[in-house]
Amino acid sequence: MPDKIKRILENIKTLSPHEKAILAHCLISSLDDANEENVDDAWLQIAESRFAQLESGAMKPVSWEEIKLTLKREL
Repeated sequence: MPDKIKRILENIKTLSPHEKAILAHCLISSLDDANEENVDDAWLQIAESRFAQLESGAMKPVSWEEIKLTLKREL
């Protein structure tokens, strides 16, 4: 993980829940790009593929708590 991202993740801990929500909104909004075509279709294909992997047992679900622990270990 790049150092820049590590620093950002460390600083997130100091934000209030409201500030985190604003940050999340800004990050998600920054991904919106009118020039990108078929983004919704691509996300749908990814979601369907991941769901099929979960249903078949090829992939196991991971809880949010496990994800947070993994991120903390990486920092």
